[in-house]
Amino acid sequence: MNLIDGKKIAAEIKQEIALEVKKMIDKEERPPHLAAILVGNDPASETYVNSKAKACKEVGFDSSTYKFESNIEEEELLKTVEFLNNDPDIDGFIVQLPLPDHIDEQKVIQAISPRKDVDGFHPENVGRMTIGLPAYVSATPNGIMELLKRSDMKTAGKNCVILGRSNIVGRPVSILMSRTTEPGNATVTVCHSKTQNLAAITASADILIVAIGRPEFVTADMVKEGAVVIDVGIHRVPSAKTKSGFRLIGDVKYDEVAPKTSQITPVPGGVGPMTIVSLLMNTLRARKNEIYP
Repeated sequence: MNLIDGKKIAAEIKQEIALEVKKMIDKEERPPHLAAILVGNDPASETYVNSKAKACKEVGFDSSTYKFESNIEEEELLKTVEFLNNDPDIDGFIVQLPLPDHIDEQKVIQAISPRKDVDGFHPENVGRMTIGLPAYVSATPNGIMELLKRSDMKTAGKNCVILGRSNIVGRPVSILMSRTTEPGNATVTVCHSKTQNLAAITASADILIVAIGRPEFVTADMVKEGAVVIDVGIHRVPSAKTKSGFRLIGDVKYDEVAPKTSQITPVPGGVGPMTIVSLLMNTLRARKNEIYP
């Protein structure tokens, strides 16, 4: 069993990005600029946005955060989106989700210019990704593909089972894994809460990607000997063994599944570190006009 070290791979990508940014600055060009809109005081959202700002600083990006109270009117939020769409010094921006209930998330996402949609949630980018055109791919699916690529994973012809069908992870990963690219060219099965004989299907997978959102849901009997397992889940659970009183676990019961695998991502330190790096990669592409020339 080998670990797929997302933390190490993310650090390597950051070094590559920082080198490109340095070349821009040496040519007296402005560095990439990533902005974020944060609504309310959700601790997880605040942590993510703060991590984004820290990562931007590490690679030499400029970054901005537009913070609003949770009672902001939808119209005011849409005006801020439009302002960022039209700001030539902003290469890409995200609207941190979830938004308060009184705001239509899809309306806000669709208001973002596809050219600056570095989160990859706009229908135009999702559509472009689906038919194989250059697109901003959302952070977690992009991170998973980058992990497979940089781990020299051969996916062509492999049986890939994806556990979870969300628009954020499961669906886009299923499309990316079935495309005629490398990684890709896999035979893909998407499983979900209504799937019958689930354990038999997951146990047939050469590559099992788990994004079901249930702590330690996947057990050893659900995994084929020698499979590659990508655990997307992350959950904070009580623990008497840690100073904080909590520990992080994934959707996979790691201790019993890992010995059966050929490669597996840990939690933490697997897919997680790749999400912000993927956002940086997309912002660099936006600065270089690689997706929308």
